[in-house]
Amino acid sequence: MKITLVKSSLVLVAVTGSGMLAGFSCAPAASAATTYTFTGISDTLGGSSSYAMDINDSGTIVGYARNAAGSDRAYSYSGGTMTNLGMLPGGISSGAYGINNSGEVVGFSMTPSGGIVHAFSYTTTGGMVDLGTLGGTGSYFAEGVNSSGEVVGQTIGGTGHAFSYTTAGGMVDLGTLGGTSSVAFHINNSGDVVGYATTSGADIRAFSYTAAGGMVNLGTLAGTSGSGAFGINSSGEVVGGVFTYTGPYEAFSYTTAGGMVGLGTLGGIYSSAAAINDFGVIVGSSKNAAGIANAFIYTGGAMTDLNSLITNLPTGFSLTGVSAINNLGDIVGTGTNAAGQKEGFLLTPTTATPEPTTLALLAIGGLGLLLRKRRAV
Repeated sequence: MKITLVKSSLVLVAVTGSGMLAGFSCAPAASAATTYTFTGISDTLGGSSSYAMDINDSGTIVGYARNAAGSDRAYSYSGGTMTNLGMLPGGISSGAYGINNSGEVVGFSMTPSGGIVHAFSYTTTGGMVDLGTLGGTGSYFAEGVNSSGEVVGQTIGGTGHAFSYTTAGGMVDLGTLGGTSSVAFHINNSGDVVGYATTSGADIRAFSYTAAGGMVNLGTLAGTSGSGAFGINSSGEVVGGVFTYTGPYEAFSYTTAGGMVGLGTLGGIYSSAAAINDFGVIVGSSKNAAGIANAFIYTGGAMTDLNSLITNLPTGFSLTGVSAINNLGDIVGTGTNAAGQKEGFLLTPTTATPEPTTLALLAIGGLGLLLRKRRAV
């Protein structure tokens, strides 16, 4: 039996089938008491749906949206304006999954020949660039990009392996944990990569990867069948989800010192963590006791339903999942609006941000502002 984990803005699913802070930031750590202002990304591209996948520290959001012809297009969204990023030559659809603080965007563009997908990077000066292949015939999806412009992603079909990409070195196969496949989802600014891979025994395990140390198996929680890692921050704290073949899932965080720790759920049998910022604030999706999937924020040892923290949530809108959180605490994801359509959203913290001077004094005074070890596009 083949198990494929899929990270999305909505859920982590198992599909069966054959076949340290890096630098000082002025943003405070969020708490469960923080409230948020909701902004819907309803400016689609003429179609009926939009998906928000990542946000950088400047507040630029990327994702994909449906156009009037019913085809998806990668977009960037800033200041209330959505920009269509287009496609690779001959493409028929595209989507953006990650963005760094320089504004470089990565994602995928589908070609008309057999539905083959190629990974791309996009800059305003250079436009959309095809990242090439590992020599196989499969499809390639770019999932994340760090401040140095190093891109990571996955192939489907062909080699079926995680890859990294740099302009100087091209595309590099990251290998597996002894099995046949791997997927990379995120890379931090130190070049640490996380994802999941199969072992020689066909088990699925979360991994971390460095150029010096190669791919390391992060294990799984007791009583579970497998794991996948979806985010890593600048301190190397990893988040993701563990699963069992019979159904239950649980979000986790992982540090080298503390190992893997389960984060619980919102009362149901499912949770998965999608991203973590440099202050250790984790976001993801979880089912409640009624079996309804809701977005969550995890901080201070507690998981909270984000729907309960919104001051202006539109009637009939449900925050079902989140994709990313930046270092200012801004959160993006995708929910369902009153019309039953998928709509991307931005959540902006309403808690006032302390002045930079105040934060610096707190840090110098040793009051533990930066105690929490800390990545997610």
